[in-house]
Amino acid sequence: MAARVLMFQGTGSDVGKSLIVAGLCRLLANRGLSVRPFKPQNMSNNAAVTEDGGEIGRAQALQARAARVAPSVDMNPVLLKPQSEVGSQIVVQGRVVGTAKAREYQARKPQLMAYVLDSYAKLREQCDIVLVEGAGSASEVNLRANDIANMGFARAANAPVVLIGDIDRGGVIASLCGTAAVVDPEDGKLIAGFIVNKMRGDPSLFASGMDFIAGRTGWAPIGLVPHFREAHRLPAEDVYGLEASLAPEPGAAGARLRIVVPVLPHIANFDDLDPLRLEPDVELILLRNGAPLPVDADLVILPGSKATIADLAALRGYGWDADIIAHHRRGGRVLGLCGGYQMLGRSVSDPDGIEGPPGSAAGLGLIEVETELAGDKSLIAVNGRTVADDVAVAGYEMHIGRTVGVATQNPLVRLDDGRFDGAISADGRVAGTYLHGFFAGDAQRATWLARLGAPASSLAYEALVEQTLDALAVHLEAHLDVEKLLSLAR
Repeated sequence: MAARVLMFQGTGSDVGKSLIVAGLCRLLANRGLSVRPFKPQNMSNNAAVTEDGGEIGRAQALQARAARVAPSVDMNPVLLKPQSEVGSQIVVQGRVVGTAKAREYQARKPQLMAYVLDSYAKLREQCDIVLVEGAGSASEVNLRANDIANMGFARAANAPVVLIGDIDRGGVIASLCGTAAVVDPEDGKLIAGFIVNKMRGDPSLFASGMDFIAGRTGWAPIGLVPHFREAHRLPAEDVYGLEASLAPEPGAAGARLRIVVPVLPHIANFDDLDPLRLEPDVELILLRNGAPLPVDADLVILPGSKATIADLAALRGYGWDADIIAHHRRGGRVLGLCGGYQMLGRSVSDPDGIEGPPGSAAGLGLIEVETELAGDKSLIAVNGRTVADDVAVAGYEMHIGRTVGVATQNPLVRLDDGRFDGAISADGRVAGTYLHGFFAGDAQRATWLARLGAPASSLAYEALVEQTLDALAVHLEAHLDVEKLLSLAR
């Protein structure tokens, strides 16, 4: 028998759809239900590798973890990864199928709906209930004709919808009632309830607001959810949530280490930074728009990029290339992750225009390697040990390109499959790796922090994520009418 389904759409982006679906996945899994998350279309450069060798949005991977199941490509059948001049890379059921500008992509949506419904049907055969997350705003009527992410999917799947509004940004009554006013009447019939999210202060002050929305729309009030303070411990879905995720942990005021990250326009897989920002003795500084690199930085990290050559140009445009080279000359350390590793070499070439217009660019020259962006995309989970200190490391590869050069003879990691990864400069102060998730392992992260002079940390990162998902489930259980939600699912 096919599973029940319930879809969560929002009045806008960043209203908390991903977080609420993750919390409900854990809540229902704790009740003994078999749950699968599903997002028809996602746009994010924060992606995860699945066990079936594809890639999906990081938010769906977190939701799968919350549901205590392995992530699969069917949980996010269409993933858009913004690049440079070529628009967005299109990933369908885990595999890259091409690129398209925004208008071109709108024309391709009808063909993509078949893949969306195929993945959805597969998930329904695996579980008791599918929790579907919409994308952006349900009221984008200008994009409704070919929609596959919100009401277009809801109509195709006959899925009941719960609409989420964000009271923290203001205007939540207007945004919810306004959505009811502008959506197509047939779409509106699918909206069965609403949630007001991110309440701060006395919830009784909004009781009349909940009544007003319910009376004006006819939707069932599912709950007024207070702001979940621990949300910053979980990976952000996109780069706009990265700043909000930097809320300091209690006791972090006396941070001893300064780790600096230049935020480039096409930053990708930035959840690599999460374990570091949660360390009590680390101050993680995100540099934006050419802000100068602090002279007392202990470590500079160049994170992943969806458009390495374009981001190299931005790095130089902001003057950060000179800052990083000066930091290195002062004896500072630099680490490059994936695209950041490519930038640290002598050159990056893209002869086939995979990430942008065909061409090449000089790298920072801090490691004796060269990179050519060519060949198939590597999507694989890996385990290994760092060569220099024999400490375990686990992560995943998600990159196009081959990096060669003298420095690869001094690799950073020996993988369990016999390969070597990454490179270390001759002076030992600059290193690069293709491994994402490099700092998620407590032993590997502690080794790096000790090398930089930090005291031993008690942070157990993976356990903290699990504790936070459990706390989120308890939070939603207390503030949502879960029985009403289950009764709406069909």
